[in-house]
Order: sequence, then structure tokens, then C-alpha cells
Amino acid sequence: LQREGNDNSEEMKDIHLVGGSSRCSGWLQVKQQGVWRKVNDRNWDLKLADEVCRRLDCGSVVRAVSRLDEYSSLLSITPSCLDSESRLTKCLTKRSTTPQTSLEIICSESVRLVNGTSLCSGRLEVKSNQSWSSVCEDDFNQQDAEVVCRELGCGAPSVLQGALYGQMEVPMWTKEFQCEGNESALLDCQIDNSGSARNTCSSGNTVELTCSG
Repeated sequence: LQREGNDNSEEMKDIHLVGGSSRCSGWLQVKQQGVWRKVNDRNWDLKLADEVCRRLDCGSVVRAVSRLDEYSSLLSITPSCLDSESRLTKCLTKRSTTPQTSLEIICSESVRLVNGTSLCSGRLEVKSNQSWSSVCEDDFNQQDAEVVCRELGCGAPSVLQGALYGQMEVPMWTKEFQCEGNESALLDCQIDNSGSARNTCSSGNTVELTCSG
């Protein structure tokens, strides 16, 4: 769906999540002719909700919930359209005038798994200071993995391994996570800043993670 590295700044002006605890959770709304309208959940699944999270620079989808909505002007989006269109707003279809169910999306906000075979696998990236970084294998262990999988709503970790960093566009996170394993979010864990002065990953490997969910 989304091409990694695309500039989503224009897209973010036309879609947002409202009514949640942060800009990365809430009811999906799309701006049409200057008016914000909710989107119904017809034909939507977690993969498409994940696309919204990524386009909003909000990490990965954690949960998508459908609720009956009395609002009579819900928009529909054709999911298959997103395979070929770079802008979600170009995939809008005729408004519904009957009661429908609208879509609430909760995104992870600060962690995501990219280029995996499912929503619960891939290379781990962490968001800090509005930019995404890969995580060095040297600074990550099984307890850290347990927190990430839980934060993403993906169960328990099943495979934790390193992958060659190569010539990736994203920078490398070079601080060690010190999770106890019961935290609700990776960035809630204690972080060892003793490595903050180094800008390299000695093993040359980034974290690749597969969760059971």
C-alpha cells in the first residue's frame, strides 16, 4: 500500500483521528470540500486501518473498533482503491444516508514494525523527536520484545533476531532499552543513555521481530 519514505504532509491535512487520547487515536474523519466527515467501516480490516496509522505518522495499528453511529453523512472509502492511489481522499465514494457503523482507530504512535510479512512482524522502528529510527540488536532483549508485542496488540514475541542494517534511510537508535517486561509501552521503559555519545551499532544488526499475534 504505502510506499515507504513518501511525504505524507499533504495527506495529513485531509485525514485525522478525533475524540481519542491523542492525535493517534479516535474516529477516522476525512475532509471533503472543507467539511470533516466520519468514515464508515464497510469493507475495512486491520491492514487498512494500519495504512491510516502510517499515513498519519502514528506507527502501527493496535486496534480498530466499529460502533453504531447515528451520524447520517458518513463517507465510504473503497479499500481496493488504496492499492493504486497515494491519497486516501481520492478513494472516497458516495455518502451514506442511512445509519452506519463508524470506525475508531487506535495507533501505537511511537513504535512500528516495517517490511514484515504481517502486521505483527518486521523491522522495529522507534519514534523520537518526530523521526523514526531502527533499533540496534545490541540494545534489545526478550523483555523489550515482550513490551513491543504487547504495545502493538500482537500477543507474545515468537522470533527475535538481527538483520543487517545496510544502507537504510532511517537512522539507528543507539540507546539501550531496559524493560522489566510489564510496561505498557516501549518508551515507558528505562533507557540507558550511557551510549548516547555513540552513533554506531557495533554488531551492524537491527532488530527484526515477529509476534505471535
